[in-house]
Parts: sequence; C-alpha cells; structure tokens
Amino acid sequence: MSAARRQRTEATAATPHAATLPCMRRARTAPVAAASLIAGYAVAAGTGSRPLGGLVLTAGGVWCVREWARRNDTRTAVELALVSLAAFVLSHVLARAIGAWPAVLSVAAATALAAWIRSDSRAAAMPA
Repeated sequence: MSAARRQRTEATAATPHAATLPCMRRARTAPVAAASLIAGYAVAAGTGSRPLGGLVLTAGGVWCVREWARRNDTRTAVELALVSLAAFVLSHVLARAIGAWPAVLSVAAATALAAWIRSDSRAAAMPA
C-alpha cells in the first residue's frame, strides 16, 4: 500500500462519521502522455511557436509524472519521465527519416505503451 493511500485510510478511520464520496475511476496516464506529445507538436506546428508547444507538452508531462509518483513510486515516475524525454528526442531524429507527424505518432504510441505497462495496468489491478 502506498504511503498516500495509507494516510487516506488512516484519516478515514480517524473520522468514521465523515462524509465520503463514492470511489471514482482513476484517469489513465497513457492517453495523457501520448496526447501531450501529439498536442505539443500540433500547437508548435500550428502556431509556429515552439515554446508554446513545449508548454503544452510540459503541462501534460508534469501531470503524468505527478500521477505516476502518487500511484506507484518515485522510481517508476522517474523511469517513465525518462521514457517520455527519450521519446521527445527520438521524435526529432525520426522526423528526418519518416516525417514529423509519423514520428510524433510513433513515439506517442510507444510512450503510451510504456505508461500502460509500468503504471496504468498496475493501477487497474488495484482497487480504487
């Protein structure tokens, strides 16, 4: 059990008459990780502003890293952040060979797969 989940359980046990919300399904990080790469490139290409595209990419990346750290552990969060960074770099290398959009879509799919395997599939197996 993660430390955050343990704290929530202890807090709930300490106040047994507190109102509780029904369990919500956790958002998957794999589609967000992939979408942030795709949307970041789309914004950069559409506006001509690479920093604006980087801001979109960073916002999605920060959310994913926060979720990975919260759901799993710091090591998993760092590993997946490095996978995402490597995908970003690889997309630039691949773009020269296969074109920008195919490169972005390819690395986004690989990033989503890594996020699913290392984080989302584990979270799906655990109760909320």
